[in-house]
Amino acid sequence: MTLTLYGGPKTRASMPRWYLEEQGIVYDLVELDLRGNQHRQPDYLEINPFGKLPALVDTSVQASDGTPLKLFESGAILLHLAEHHAGQIKSAAERSLTAQWLLFANATLAIALFVPSNREREFPRLMQELNHQLTPGRPLVGDQWGAADCAVTAYLAYLPIFLPQEDLSPYPAIQALITATQQRPAYRKVMGMD
Repeated sequence: MTLTLYGGPKTRASMPRWYLEEQGIVYDLVELDLRGNQHRQPDYLEINPFGKLPALVDTSVQASDGTPLKLFESGAILLHLAEHHAGQIKSAAERSLTAQWLLFANATLAIALFVPSNREREFPRLMQELNHQLTPGRPLVGDQWGAADCAVTAYLAYLPIFLPQEDLSPYPAIQALITATQQRPAYRKVMGMD
């Protein structure tokens, strides 16, 4: 079995890579040169026809055409890893809840944080509810840190990096989560903090 994660600097590949590191799942990392347009080359477009990162090739799972499974989109990759490699999804409810949080992180939360017109309107309301939902030490789904936590926390941990002007003092649970995340060895490794 081989897992190959395709990524590059400043891409969402950091999310599945962080998850792989946290779970101790063996993988190969292929860093593509975005400035050199490696993500637009025919061999990569066979993996992700949209030419975006991240992408994952899993030789342990066959696609319907008999070739190794090829996935794109960080949320889909995280769900696959949680279900097929980390053994974290133990029921239909856990799968649905994990999918819910992955979709929330990549659609609702990402847009509220990084689209300026949405940030003004959505940011305070989402942050207030997330601050309520995020109990320190309690995972979003199941009984251990997982794919849902990875996706949501990754975006929140981007706040001090990309939006340092945002006042997070009204959200102590989020502040505590960001601080704890920045101390995790796997996160530090993936983000180049060590």
